[in-house]
Amino acid sequence: MREQAKIGIIGGSGLYAMPGLTEVEEQHVSTPWGEPSDPLVLGTLDGRRVAFLARHGRGHRLLPSELPFRANIYALKSVGVEQILSVSAVGSLKEEHKPTDFVIPEQFIDRTFARAGTFFGDGVVGHVAFGDPVCGVVARALEQACAQAEVAGKRGGTYVCMEGPQFSTRAESNLYRSWGADVIGMTNLQEAKLAREAEICYATLAMVTDYDCWRAGHDDVTVEQVMAVMHANTANASQVVRGAVGLLPRERACGCATAAQFAIMTSRDAIPSATREKLALLYGKYLSA
Repeated sequence: MREQAKIGIIGGSGLYAMPGLTEVEEQHVSTPWGEPSDPLVLGTLDGRRVAFLARHGRGHRLLPSELPFRANIYALKSVGVEQILSVSAVGSLKEEHKPTDFVIPEQFIDRTFARAGTFFGDGVVGHVAFGDPVCGVVARALEQACAQAEVAGKRGGTYVCMEGPQFSTRAESNLYRSWGADVIGMTNLQEAKLAREAEICYATLAMVTDYDCWRAGHDDVTVEQVMAVMHANTANASQVVRGAVGLLPRERACGCATAAQFAIMTSRDAIPSATREKLALLYGKYLSA
């Protein structure tokens, strides 16, 4: 039996496939939260089994607010994924983060309002720690892979996750800058929350495409500008992700693997049977206690 895919790669805007995969197979996964954005593409990358998911679907069909975040993370969990490398396009909120640079943020600010970001509910109350929302092991692998690829990759800082699909107003952009935030995007926070609840390590490689709209002398961001930089970044992003795959440990020693151990507050005998069944993959080992 072929080894499960312990590493998941979520490709964002500009990265719709993972170069270098061999032994490729496509897997359609149904979840209790519906279908994921796209079928999973399982394969071998430099000797490691990985599962690739196009976040917006092939052809970029899904708005950020339409993304089935729960189905995406659940689908990756169902094929054995323990570590996720996420790639996304972002705007820069600081002069130091230039277009074509990569940022590996370690904090998030939530400015979304129309999304589901938890597996809990339907009769089960749970709370996981999220003070440090990014797995340090995965973030370090991305940082080291940037250095190996000789591309600008800065680890640390804060990612503002906005609802979209419109870009920021100038007032919003300046507000986020006053908070000390580094980059702004529309997708990563819910992924990080759900990965933590699913006990999956998570970090993101944020590809800077523009200076948002705050910077004097910088034209208001346009889709054409974003796409031009995005295409230039795609080859570097693929190289960095491939390098990070080789740097990830085969066995985990971080706290992500037991993040939900004490999360469930609900009495076990009060959990509805349908909800228990829905959460079996995620929390079966805790629900039986």
